[in-house]
Amino acid sequence: MLALGSLACQPQTAMPIAEAAEGFSEPGPAAENGSPQLLKAGFLVVDGVYNTELTAPFDVLDHSVYHLPKGQGIDAFTVSPDGDTVTTAEGLRIVPDFGFEDAPPIDILVVPSAEGSRDRDLDDEDLIAWVAAAGGTARYVVSLCWGAFVLAQAGLLEDVASTTFPSDYDSFSTRFPELDLRVNVSFVHDGRVITSQGGARSFDAAMHLVDLLYGEQVAKGIGRGLLIPWPPTAESDLSYISRP
Repeated sequence: MLALGSLACQPQTAMPIAEAAEGFSEPGPAAENGSPQLLKAGFLVVDGVYNTELTAPFDVLDHSVYHLPKGQGIDAFTVSPDGDTVTTAEGLRIVPDFGFEDAPPIDILVVPSAEGSRDRDLDDEDLIAWVAAAGGTARYVVSLCWGAFVLAQAGLLEDVASTTFPSDYDSFSTRFPELDLRVNVSFVHDGRVITSQGGARSFDAAMHLVDLLYGEQVAKGIGRGLLIPWPPTAESDLSYISRP
């Protein structure tokens, strides 16, 4: 069952986070296992990617290495279709670490939103095939804002609840009527998939994933460095849905 109550019909509104606050108190499985290897987080970047949905989760995941023993944490990197320079929607130029052909295996696939995430990118067969393949073997799959459209097109949101940018609930439901869309929540975590509203809420989903993997103390440390209060409380007005 969903940690914040049954929300089986779509769309629905989430219940307050206070009812699931205790879910942030236990050390995460990666911390318990003491895994010496870095988890590989690959961020998909294409022309028109939005700054916030890229940099917010990138900062959170990448900062994990500062709060764990050497050799543990998350190695965040960028992947573009051809490895060539990408220009964000706001005009920043990014030199990706990899292209589709030479990207290493990915433990955490992160798909930020881009200008074409609701239309042009969905018709890019190579891009969707890569997302489907990388996401199919990843330990976790994360989308921010319109990135949910890309995950849906790649078949990665079947049988899980998800969310997207608030003003596009209708367009998402119209294009993917068979999917379980949840509304008015910062993020939805269902199984190995985490989808976020995006914008400043992109921090929330990334902090949740770090807490899930490494426990509350590591997430608190990252939060102190980035000035993000953690764990969230009822007073923080953060609602989410979690199905670990």
